[in-house]
Amino acid sequence: MMETPLPELEAILLVGGQGTRLRPLTLGTPKPLLPTAGVPFLAHQLARARSFGVRRIVFATSYRAEMFSEAFGDGSAFGLSLEYMTEETPLGTGGAIRNAAEALTCGPDAPVLVLNGDILSGHDIGDQVARHVARRAAVTLHLTEVEDPTRFGCVPTDDEGRVTAFLEKTPNPVTNRINAGCYVFTRSVIDSIPAGEVVSVERETFPGLIDSGALVLGYADASYWLDVGTPAAFIKGSHDLVLGRLASPALPGPPGEFLVLPGAQVSAEAKIEGGSVVGARAVVESGAQVSGSVLGDGCVVHAGATVVDSVIGIGARVASGAILHGAVIGDGAIVGPGNELVAGSRIWPGVVLPECSVRFSSDV
Repeated sequence: MMETPLPELEAILLVGGQGTRLRPLTLGTPKPLLPTAGVPFLAHQLARARSFGVRRIVFATSYRAEMFSEAFGDGSAFGLSLEYMTEETPLGTGGAIRNAAEALTCGPDAPVLVLNGDILSGHDIGDQVARHVARRAAVTLHLTEVEDPTRFGCVPTDDEGRVTAFLEKTPNPVTNRINAGCYVFTRSVIDSIPAGEVVSVERETFPGLIDSGALVLGYADASYWLDVGTPAAFIKGSHDLVLGRLASPALPGPPGEFLVLPGAQVSAEAKIEGGSVVGARAVVESGAQVSGSVLGDGCVVHAGATVVDSVIGIGARVASGAILHGAVIGDGAIVGPGNELVAGSRIWPGVVLPECSVRFSSDV
């Protein structure tokens, strides 16, 4: 896809969620900072926004807000200027956007890009902005097509791309297009959101604009899109980036079957594949098999262990002969020999599973 270059553009990045669906990974780290394909998840969004001409981004933070500034500082490493606006109490999506807008410098007629901190997308941001400006829309929403829209609210449009409604989940959706979480607002529209109040753009702002006759556009395409809000989706996003299914300027190396970070030790007799990441100072011993997984810094996968579509936390250990399929192992946890953890298993940080032949499928 040809990227559409932009003039200098300001953006708001929504990163206030607690990531409860990703626990225990998010017990100590906000979801947007989880290591994904070798770097914090947001690094991919920042680098991609920069590639489209964005130069200044305001973070809308809430949960563990200080960790974002510690991770990214002033943004100079990304060629960006970063500002941080924190909600003292959660204000919803609309309230968060309105709060962050206090740090914008653009005028009332300027477009403002709004990104969600848990989305991977391959769509042409520049083209979305260009269409917004050309049509003088109030808001332009990225819409993506999904196989099963019953799990989402759907967003129908007319023949000219105007959004006609925001519909709640229904067993008989009228379209397979859903809200993909990337918006272009005209600055004055953001300023019309009540300040300091809890507001949902999905339930209040967008429907209100449609009812008032304002032009709300849909920018629909079928490019790569993923909400990384669950462990399975988080793992998929990481290995898709490593495999090159979605290009990212932040990937610390060329796309391939695996990514090994500095200081890691991988035996020549181990098998690593499927877009796996081996974290810094991690160890993968002889005969171990790792596929489509994320191995945290300093973790150890012992000889003969099998790890498939799983996340191994920082400093965790997987013993010889253990088998993991779709599991999440918290920081410092130990999976003893003989354990077979099936899809959906989540082991909390520091938990030790002794040698055992019983399958675990519930939270421990």
